[in-house]
Amino acid sequence: MHRSPSKASSRATHRSDYRSAESVDDLTQANVKAIQRLEHEASRVRGPMDRFADQVSRFCGSPAFFWVHVVWFAGWIAFNARSGPGTFDPYPFTFLTLVVSLEAIFLSTFILISQNHAARISERRNQLDLQINLLTEQENTKMLQMVDRIAHAVGAIDDQDPTLQVLEQAMRPEKLAEQIDRAAERKA
Repeated sequence: MHRSPSKASSRATHRSDYRSAESVDDLTQANVKAIQRLEHEASRVRGPMDRFADQVSRFCGSPAFFWVHVVWFAGWIAFNARSGPGTFDPYPFTFLTLVVSLEAIFLSTFILISQNHAARISERRNQLDLQINLLTEQENTKMLQMVDRIAHAVGAIDDQDPTLQVLEQAMRPEKLAEQIDRAAERKA
């Protein structure tokens, strides 16, 4: 697989951010930058419909949207409640009901599109979090095994601790998922 020089050098730069960290602040800053890069990449690959739906959803959740509707409904009702020339939607405001129903259909569609996009990002974050947690568990298990071998080599053996022996075993995500499912079934 061929990588472009800019991507390869960019990845090398990101790796060096972690290796050159001199403090916890440097390390957390590198983590923040990595997450920002992931978020930027996820937003860059969105389609125009996703971007439009996000903009509509953002506006619909704003106070401006509320006030525009308050003014619009009040004006519509005030104009059409009077009897006289120019009224086009007399009480019970059937046309207003139609317009509001159509608006609700379109708004709910845009909001669902936006929520689906947010759910995909959330699922990606959850997968990333799970993979990092599993890797951390594997690293910790390996470190415990190495420390145990070192302890045996220097004569500082602690075979009396059953917890240590259990923790040295590799964690099996399938078994943990089964335990969670069984606990959920008992609770239900």
